[in-house]
Amino acid sequence: MFSMKQACEQTNLPYETLKFYCNQGLIPNVKRNSNNYRIFDENDIAWINSLNCLRNCGMSISEMKDYIKLCLEGESTIPERKEILAIKRQSLLEQQKLIQESIDYIDWKQGFYDDVLSGKIEYISNLKAADN
Repeated sequence: MFSMKQACEQTNLPYETLKFYCNQGLIPNVKRNSNNYRIFDENDIAWINSLNCLRNCGMSISEMKDYIKLCLEGESTIPERKEILAIKRQSLLEQQKLIQESIDYIDWKQGFYDDVLSGKIEYISNLKAADN
């Protein structure tokens, strides 16, 4: 069993975030020790890591609660959960495309600057009017 501090170390979550997740009901069936402190087992740690992933996918707390509710309902909700994840996946792919386009632009611009600095090409700015 893991204490809150140990669970935070295992999942790379700040203490306050883990506490918030617990208080929001995002970690079902949280156990407590004889001193009434929260304790976590390996399954809890795995679930908390899943929550991290869902959060990184852009799920809101409300969406995570809905997803957990479906998980707790059992196998019959797998198709609905698959659809939720498919929508998040598509959103991530769109974000990835935008990020790649931004990286490509930066790479191109860095190459342009390198060429200007090395004297290969003359500097031209889109912000300044050309001298007439």
